[in-house]
Amino acid sequence: MNTFEQFEQHESGIRSYCRSFPVVFKQARGAELITREGKSYIDFLAGAGTLNYGHNHPVLKKALIDYLENDGLTHGLDMYSDAKERFLETFHRVILEPRGLGDHVIQFSGPTGANSVEAALKLARKVTGRSNIISFTNGFHGCTIGALAATGNQHHRGAAGVPLAEVSRMPYANYFGKDVNTIAMMDKLLSDPSSGVDKPAAVIVEVVQGEGGLNTASAEWMRKLEKLCRKHDMLLIVDDIQAGCGRTGNFFSFEEMGIKPDIITLSKSLSGFGLPFAIVLFRRELDQWEPGEHNGTFRGNNHAFVTATAALEHFWTNDEFAKSVQAKGKLIKERMQKIVRKHGPDSLYVKGRGMMIGINCPDGDIAAAICREAFERGLVIETSGNHSQVVKCLCPLIISEEQIAKAMDILDAAFAKVMTEQVDSQAS
Repeated sequence: MNTFEQFEQHESGIRSYCRSFPVVFKQARGAELITREGKSYIDFLAGAGTLNYGHNHPVLKKALIDYLENDGLTHGLDMYSDAKERFLETFHRVILEPRGLGDHVIQFSGPTGANSVEAALKLARKVTGRSNIISFTNGFHGCTIGALAATGNQHHRGAAGVPLAEVSRMPYANYFGKDVNTIAMMDKLLSDPSSGVDKPAAVIVEVVQGEGGLNTASAEWMRKLEKLCRKHDMLLIVDDIQAGCGRTGNFFSFEEMGIKPDIITLSKSLSGFGLPFAIVLFRRELDQWEPGEHNGTFRGNNHAFVTATAALEHFWTNDEFAKSVQAKGKLIKERMQKIVRKHGPDSLYVKGRGMMIGINCPDGDIAAAICREAFERGLVIETSGNHSQVVKCLCPLIISEEQIAKAMDILDAAFAKVMTEQVDSQAS
């Protein structure tokens, strides 16, 4: 019998990740995925960055089980609940206040990152009375229509079926190389009444572009962008859905950059347990919503409130976890740089920040072949980038150094095989 018969017969052809990893997983612990045949894989995908604290973290799992056993509320719309109250208090005390964001309020949007982006864009348009949004080349913000309009990816945009309007695309940091000042370019366009760029409500930006290929913005570029927003009366939206919750080495990707976004979107690892959960953070004076003006049936996922609160209390009440992420990110970067030096110093290079890092390959075919070879050897890893050319690490932040070493050995072997085959094919 075909192992995948039920999936192939009953599930839409839109499925994608399963095509790269054609096995049936049954269990998961920490940084490992386990098939129903018992084979273990190191997970360098982690639910596309949704499992920063790993699979079934025991502290989070216990908090959820205890809550379930006490008949805690599962679904609450936007009603008051004990679980929501504890999350609000903990997030404000542990995350917002210490980072100078104590004046920001929390909106519980629908439970996906795309919905938090939709809410952020709607709010910016409502507050300013303007409709245009500036987004950036290679940016990815979701696949619902408003978020998709701000997304650059041609593959995803092509599926919309309608015009994707009210967005002006601008070049991201270093898009034209280090010698081109993209902020000055934007300033010129926004200052010229005949440039054709309508005065925007907001700018939406990822400090590290996840799906776009691990392109990074410097602190200097981000400070100039914030200054540009103030000059032209635009709101600054930071999409921290993939780069946030510790992925770059601090809770927010923009920490220590000296900026204060007007609006921040968070999702993915916010629940800490893979449960759907998204929020929008914004300055209190921007809270101009009418009751229920942006709602959603599942914005009251109390199970997510419970695990998110447990994650905040366990990982973020001091700086030990952040320092461990920074140290592991450095370790992964060093190993990746060794791979580059061994297998392609002229054609490969390392990109990204913290534990949101990868190796840029000459093209998408080579990157895909490396990921396939790595999977055969026991590592789940995927690609990103405008040509899917980046082999991208999104492993759980709690991964052990031993698991990192094993994963890097697998990646080393995969690069060795594929890059050698590439040289051989060119020679023939």
